[in-house]
Amino acid sequence: MPKLCTMEEAIALVQPVDRIGFGLGPGIPDGLLTALGARTDWEDLQIGGALCLNLYDVFTKSGVTYRCGFFGPAERLHHSLGHRVDLVPGGFRQMGPIMARFAPRVMVVQGAPPDERGTVNLSLHVGGTRDELLRAGRDPERLLIVEVNPQLPRTASLPPAYDNTIPLDAIDVLVESDGAPFALVDPPAEEVDEEIARHALAYVRNGSTLQTGIGAIPNIVAAELARGPLGGFGVHSEMFTTGLMRLHQAGKVTNDAKGMFDGVSVTTFALGVAELYQWLDGNADVAFLPVETVNDPTVISGNANLVSINGALSVDLYGQVMADSIDGRQISGVGGHEDFVAGAELHLDARSLICLRSTAVRDGQVISRIASLPTEGTVVSTPRHHTGVVITEFGAAELTGRTVRERAHLLVDIAHPDFRRELRQAADKLGRV
Repeated sequence: MPKLCTMEEAIALVQPVDRIGFGLGPGIPDGLLTALGARTDWEDLQIGGALCLNLYDVFTKSGVTYRCGFFGPAERLHHSLGHRVDLVPGGFRQMGPIMARFAPRVMVVQGAPPDERGTVNLSLHVGGTRDELLRAGRDPERLLIVEVNPQLPRTASLPPAYDNTIPLDAIDVLVESDGAPFALVDPPAEEVDEEIARHALAYVRNGSTLQTGIGAIPNIVAAELARGPLGGFGVHSEMFTTGLMRLHQAGKVTNDAKGMFDGVSVTTFALGVAELYQWLDGNADVAFLPVETVNDPTVISGNANLVSINGALSVDLYGQVMADSIDGRQISGVGGHEDFVAGAELHLDARSLICLRSTAVRDGQVISRIASLPTEGTVVSTPRHHTGVVITEFGAAELTGRTVRERAHLLVDIAHPDFRRELRQAADKLGRV
């Protein structure tokens, strides 16, 4: 059985030269990461994980390196201040194998307090790290520290095939905390986002299976569907959001005709408002499964009438999607972007929607987000052969099955009018060299 320790006792078990691993976002134990910042004796502490939801002093310490698989606001700030935050390229589905190769001596995670069955529920995040958590706990040379918090919900999975719990006998150390889980407030919507969402809504019909990413546009789509006439939806989404909860609450989600995991909404982690976490507690309508299942393109493609809605930073005239890095600056990460775009394009009744505003302001200058080519230092997140539909406030460009030049001109048509002449000249040259 695990030893119950204070935060100070738990972090004292980490050596000055060591490796720590954790999952993504809501799987990160906030109390433990905060407590690690009190130590100053690090010689070579390497930390592997992704998408911190708080700022942690440990990353500012000499001798500490954060090997990050997905940047969020915290990572961007630490990186901008010169701290050792380095990107490890990889999608969310690759996180498990990457963590296994990193082989941290110490694995940490947060979950709900132990239940009567002798397990800790992983709550808001299963992701790709559960196997590594179990390996660490069962290896006498390694250490599994679990932070339990009564404010975290106990979420459901699909036993016996899938499990989102950790048995107590696999845990070395338990620590207790009581902080409120991070609440992700819905971003404010502007008129341009509402126009983009209106174009996206045209692809949704009765019985569609929905996947939505983060941001204002997916939230608007979910809100409109919640109060609109359509229904009978299914949900198969890497991230479970406040908007998807609203669809459930409106009685619009039945999950009865997906063809994959019928009867439940499927996800691998959840982020949203505090009400979402309360709603998920003990709610068997939502099943938390490992990311290698949820984000498998062949599984994704098995869903009937799938509509996948994701954002992007930029799309070039070839249809290449830049969603995580631009101009040499790391903004986020690949996550499950490519998996859902690729999965949606494997089935005739599925559509992948890449939604973005036509322009952005960079260094005080308005630029087109429909680009002739990626700028120097920009990295392609999703290759052109996976891209299906691109949407801006000016319409939708359906690229699947089109030639290089046809795709380019369709994208020009949804660019901002101020940039179309220059883009059209570039489009005329594509596929002719």
